Amino acid sequence: MKQIEVQILGQGYLLGCPEGGESRLLEAVERVDTAMCRIRDAGKIRARDRIAVLAALNLAFDLADRSMAELQARRDQPAPMPPAATTVATSDDAQLTSLLQRLDRCLGDDGQLL
Repeated sequence: MKQIEVQILGQGYLLGCPEGGESRLLEAVERVDTAMCRIRDAGKIRARDRIAVLAALNLAFDLADRSMAELQARRDQPAPMPPAATTVATSDDAQLTSLLQRLDRCLGDDGQLL
């Protein structure tokens, strides 16, 4: 495992990183550092641990919102029908059409079941 030294809120950290994951880790560090700096620069909170907790909560909330939006987008897209289901649906449509035609003949001009 590779180690990378990073700066978050002006403090150095030595982080373990799997091979090939350097860019993702650096992007995560950038997001955390930006979130923490934004909270610190607002001036209301000075304690580093409180800033970290608030930043973590903000990032988790954003992630949950994004996940919910993706889930909603997937729900809004029609699911593709598998080939076997298409065949069954086509067969069902033909049977339904035939049944409706038979009902129309039985009802005649009246158009009412009772």
